[in-house]
Amino acid sequence: MEREKQKEEKKAKNPVKICDTTFRDGHQSTIATRFRIEDMEILAPEMDKVGWYSMEVWGGATFDVCTRYLAEDPWDRVRRLKKLMPNTKLQMLLRGQNLVGYRNYPDDVLEAFIYKAAEVGIDIFRVFDALNDERNHEAAYKAIKKVGKHVQGAICYSLTERRMGGPVFNLEYYIKKAKTLVDLGADSICIKDMAGLIAPYDAYELIKALKEELKGIPIDLHSHYTAGLASMSYLKAIEAGVDIIDCALAPFALRTSQPAVEPILVALEGTERDPELDLDLIFRIGQKLEELAIKYRDFLDTTRMAVIDTRVLRYQIPGGMTSNFIAQLRQANALDRLEEVFEELPRTRKELGYPPLVTPTSQIVGIQAVFNVLFGRYKMVSDEIKDYCYGLYGRPPAPIDPEIQKQVLKGYPRGEEPIACRPADILEPEMPKAWEAIKGISDKEEDAITVALYPTTGLAFVKYKYGKGPLPPTTEKPKTLEDIKREDELIAKAKRGELVEKPKKEAPAKGPGIRTFHVFVDEEYFKVEVEPAEGGPAITITAPPKVEAKVETKAEAKPEPKVESKAPAEVKAPPAGGVEVLAPMPGVIIEYKVKEGDRVKPGDPVVVLEAMKMKNMIPAPEGGVVKAINYKPGDTVEAKAVLAVIAKE
Repeated sequence: MEREKQKEEKKAKNPVKICDTTFRDGHQSTIATRFRIEDMEILAPEMDKVGWYSMEVWGGATFDVCTRYLAEDPWDRVRRLKKLMPNTKLQMLLRGQNLVGYRNYPDDVLEAFIYKAAEVGIDIFRVFDALNDERNHEAAYKAIKKVGKHVQGAICYSLTERRMGGPVFNLEYYIKKAKTLVDLGADSICIKDMAGLIAPYDAYELIKALKEELKGIPIDLHSHYTAGLASMSYLKAIEAGVDIIDCALAPFALRTSQPAVEPILVALEGTERDPELDLDLIFRIGQKLEELAIKYRDFLDTTRMAVIDTRVLRYQIPGGMTSNFIAQLRQANALDRLEEVFEELPRTRKELGYPPLVTPTSQIVGIQAVFNVLFGRYKMVSDEIKDYCYGLYGRPPAPIDPEIQKQVLKGYPRGEEPIACRPADILEPEMPKAWEAIKGISDKEEDAITVALYPTTGLAFVKYKYGKGPLPPTTEKPKTLEDIKREDELIAKAKRGELVEKPKKEAPAKGPGIRTFHVFVDEEYFKVEVEPAEGGPAITITAPPKVEAKVETKAEAKPEPKVESKAPAEVKAPPAGGVEVLAPMPGVIIEYKVKEGDRVKPGDPVVVLEAMKMKNMIPAPEGGVVKAINYKPGDTVEAKAVLAVIAKE
C-alpha cells in the first residue's frame, strides 16, 4: 500500500506530450525523405503502443518524394499506417495554401485535398504559411473544421538578428500572429523553428508569454537540432509550460532533424513534466529502426564531421538548404562558389522582405541567391520569384525592395503591379483540368488531386500506377539488406587489397570466318562480331521455327516498367549564322513556348525548364526563326544541352 502511494506521489502532475516525427520530418531531415512504407509497417504496430500525443507521418516533402522517387502512392501510405496504428492520432504538415507543393493552389484543390486527407486517416493538420501570412491559413482552417479535425496553427520562427528581437521578428510579432490564428479557429499553436534557431532563453520567454496570452490553448514547440540548440531550448520551454514538443527516435534524430526522444525522457524522469512513456519499448523500436536505416545510408549526409552545423548560427540557413546548395552547385560544376552563395543569401532575403526560410520560400529565395551568384544579380529569375514579387505567395513580413520588385516584374504576364488581396482570390479553379488530364486513366479523386498538385511528375506517376505509362525516370530502386551486405563485403575485400584487376589479353586478328549479329537488349541495340575459336565448330544460321500466336485468356500481366530514354532523337546543329538555346543547368523540360518555324525576338520565351524544383523560362538569345526543337516535355537534360536552334535573319 505504501509502495503504491509513493508511486502515485511520483506521478507527473503535468506531463509534457510528445509528437513523434520519425515517419515524416525525422527521415525527411536525415535521409532525404526516402524511408519507404514497407519499412514503416515493420515498426508501426509497436509505435502504436508507445502512447505518443501524435505521430507526424505525412505532408511536407513526403507526398512529392513518394510520387517522384519511390513510385509509392502517398494516399495509400496513410491508409496503411492508420490500419496499423488505430490508437494513435496521425498528423500531417500542410503548407497552408501551398498544400504539399511549391506554389499557392486555388481553393477547390485545397478543399479536395483536405477532405481526402481526412478520409484516409489524418487527425491533426499542422498548418503553416511560409510568409506567416494569416490569409493563407483561412481556407484551410474552414475545410479542416468542416471535416471535424484538429487545426494546429503554426508560426514560422525566424530572426532578423542572432537572437529574438529587432525590427521584424520580435516577441510582439509572435504574440500577435498567435492571437490572429486562434481568432481564425486554431485549436492549438505551434512555434515552427525549422532552422533550429531558437535559443534556450528566447524559447522560455516566448513560451511563457504565449501561455499567459493564450489561456487554455495548447502550445507546441517544433525545432531542429541543426545548430545544436534544440535540446536545451526544449528543456527551457518545458520549464515555461510548453504542452507538446516534437522529437524523433534516435536513429532519425539530431543533425538537421529533431532532438532524440530517448535522452529527453531520461532528463524528465521523475519530474512533474515526465511524459511517462515506456522507454524500454522505445529502445527496442529504435534498435529495429537502426537495423532498417542502414539501407538508406546513401542519403545520409556525411560530408561534415560535426553533428551540428555552426553555419546556421552565422547565416541562419536551415540545414536542408545547405544540402540543396551543395547539390545545386555540384550540378552546375560550381561547388567552389558555395561561400559566395552563403554571403549572397542574407542580401537576397532582405531585398525580398525577410521571408522565413521554410518551404517553399527557402527554395525560392535560396535558388535566387544561387542564380545571383552564377548568372549575375537578378539576371536570371525563376517563374516562382516573379510570382512571389507579384504577391501570389502572400504578404512578406517586411516590404520587398521596390527596385528589385520592378525589375523582376518587368514583362510579367499577369501584370507589373503587385496584388494586395489574398492570393487564392485571383486563382482559377484547377480540379476540372486535373480530371481531364486523368480521363481514361483513373476515376479516383485522389489521383486527380495528385495531378493538380504536380501536373508533370504527378501525371507520370498516375499513368504508371495504372499501367498506362512507364516507371517515372526519376524513380530510385530500393536497396535490400542483402544489397548492403554485398556492398560491405566488396568494401572489405577492397581494403584487404583483394580486388585486383585481371591482366588484359591481346585480341587475335579478325579471321575470314567472322560473322556480324544484331543483339537487342530491352530498348538497346548492339552490333556484335562473332568468330569460332580455333578448332571450334563453324557458325551456321538457322531460321527460327514459326511460332503461332497464342491468345492469353488470363488477365493481362502488368508489363515490366521501363524508363523512357531522356536523350533527344536528333540534335540538330545550328545553321550558319544561327544560335543555340542552351540549358543553363540540369533540369526537366516542362513545355516549349514555340514550335519549329516560329519567329522570335530577343528575350521571347522559348522553353520552360524545371531546375532545382523551380520553373525557369529560357529566353531566345537573339531574334530569328526557330529551326529545331531538340527535346520534348518530360525529358531530362544536362547543363549546356541544346534545347532549340534559332536561325538568325
